[in-house]
Amino acid sequence: MVRVESQTEKGRSGAITKFKGKTFEFLWYLKKQGRSEHTIKNHARFLNLLIRRGITDPEEVKDFIATKKHWSNGTKTLRVTVYKNFASWLGINWEVPKYAVTEKVPFIPTEAEVDAIIAGCGRRMSTLLQFLKETGARIGEASRIEWTDIDYERRLVTITPLKGSRPRILPLSIKLVNMLKNRRRISDKVFPMKPSGNFHTQRSRLARKLENPRLLRIHFHTFRHFKGTTEYHKTKDILHVMNILGHKRIDNTMIYIHLENALFQTINEEFHVKIAQTPEEVKGLLEIGFEYVCEKDSNMFFRKRK
Repeated sequence: MVRVESQTEKGRSGAITKFKGKTFEFLWYLKKQGRSEHTIKNHARFLNLLIRRGITDPEEVKDFIATKKHWSNGTKTLRVTVYKNFASWLGINWEVPKYAVTEKVPFIPTEAEVDAIIAGCGRRMSTLLQFLKETGARIGEASRIEWTDIDYERRLVTITPLKGSRPRILPLSIKLVNMLKNRRRISDKVFPMKPSGNFHTQRSRLARKLENPRLLRIHFHTFRHFKGTTEYHKTKDILHVMNILGHKRIDNTMIYIHLENALFQTINEEFHVKIAQTPEEVKGLLEIGFEYVCEKDSNMFFRKRK
């Protein structure tokens, strides 16, 4: 039997086709306006979701967002912003729904938990996670790193900014350099694959194996918060942390003072202090766990917690 398409279905199909065409034009408009690839992908992701669900009417979009119970208010606000921009480009007067976003304190795992999840993942994923731990880069920034951005001889990486951050050059450990050298090159990008699904699978497996549900709270951005908190703890220099994370406004960095005070308040803050003047003395102190503090009158000062 040949099914006869109703007028309603034809109209619906036509509306979706038109919506799809307008979406393509809008994304191309964003690109011509110089918007970042990250911004364009975020807009494309939600608009394509609406296309797959057959949602084209502005009020239907509002209903769709409202009924997503597993979305946080923060996520809903981001989706509202995407459609607001699209509606504005179309010339549609859309009454924007408002969701109260609750500011949460970032989850900061212990270093043992961070190292456990790095060690427990596969080689590709562990290299990416070690990179995030050492640099505090956003996952979007990490995904843009090319092999030519890595200086193996001086153990440095150049990070191209994302979200209006500052570009920076950051040091890499010998461990991470060796991990990168052993990575097979399949493109110009160091981390070319979309890693989120694979990470979630490996993280869940490790949480069960180690019987530590806290590991499920670790996301890619958690490594950035971990870097900011621990770097401030080591240096007590908020400008140093600001430069490492590439923040343009120090207000975005100040949270790490609060986190460090809360998480490390019970740790012994007494130190052994040593002075070194020659490369041999410096080498000896570093080998037994002392960390460099500053230099004054040709003397280099090092410290280690008691």
